[in-house]
Amino acid sequence: MNFSAAIPTFVITLREGVEAALVVGIVLACLKKAGQKRLNSWVYAGVGVGIVVSALVGILFSLLIPIISAANPKYTTVVEPLLEGGFSVIAIAMLSWMLVWMTSQARFMKAQVEGTISAALQDKNAGWGVFTLILIAVVREGFETVLFITANFQQGLFPAFGAVAGVLTAAFIGVLLFQWGVKINIRLFFKTMGVLLLLIVAGLVVSALGHFDVAFATLSQMDRSSQGLCFYYERFTKNPSCILGARVWNTSKILPDDQFPGVVFNALFGYTENLFIVQAIAYVVFLLTIGSIYFRSLGGKVNKKTEPSLQLPLSTGRD
Repeated sequence: MNFSAAIPTFVITLREGVEAALVVGIVLACLKKAGQKRLNSWVYAGVGVGIVVSALVGILFSLLIPIISAANPKYTTVVEPLLEGGFSVIAIAMLSWMLVWMTSQARFMKAQVEGTISAALQDKNAGWGVFTLILIAVVREGFETVLFITANFQQGLFPAFGAVAGVLTAAFIGVLLFQWGVKINIRLFFKTMGVLLLLIVAGLVVSALGHFDVAFATLSQMDRSSQGLCFYYERFTKNPSCILGARVWNTSKILPDDQFPGVVFNALFGYTENLFIVQAIAYVVFLLTIGSIYFRSLGGKVNKKTEPSLQLPLSTGRD
């Protein structure tokens, strides 16, 4: 059993979950300060509904795969890797955007959430405003995790187990922060998780290209008219793939990707025992571009008077 498949979704869900937990904690603190603790139930309802909606979206995506494949059974072996590659591309785009944009916006989080809640409390339907804010925060984080799980649906239920564990751990961290007043270096936490997430998404780039290569190779073997899709041939290079060029390495005898520790590296960082030149180039280009943008986003200066996003009211549950 490949328990390592749960590691990437655990990391992603933990990071996303902690971010959602911060929003929830800030909202609860604002309600307490405003003497509106009666609205706490709307907060918890938003969390619950957000988790259910995210789960339903994940189930919908998982059902979509066999339905599309069943539409033309002859090409099932082509459609499945194409869908895996397609979902992987969407997950790469979403997670990269989240990593860069949300990191640059993190220092404004507390002020933005407090402003939204203050405006909502002025409305007679304040409960719905609080509910909507929490729902959007949870669904936004949950949707990105669902996309990643769907892109790795061939690994069975273990990615879903990792997601559940990540949610529970994030909830525990939220309790530590806002109920027990435990001080945690949130900024360091997000930096560390951000680097891990960057490597995970870079590995997803390698996996996505591998899915497309399998799909094109299978199609070219099934349909003679499609043989031209595999534009790399033995006469051009040794040990080519269908669309990924020459093989960079074959480490199946040294570090196979279906045995420990290779299976962990495969699940977490996209390591593969057979790496091809296009995958290697794409991996490096992704790290250089998205990685450089991400690290630049960490260097923004924080105005402590107006952007105290990480100076949270940690004692909200103790006084």
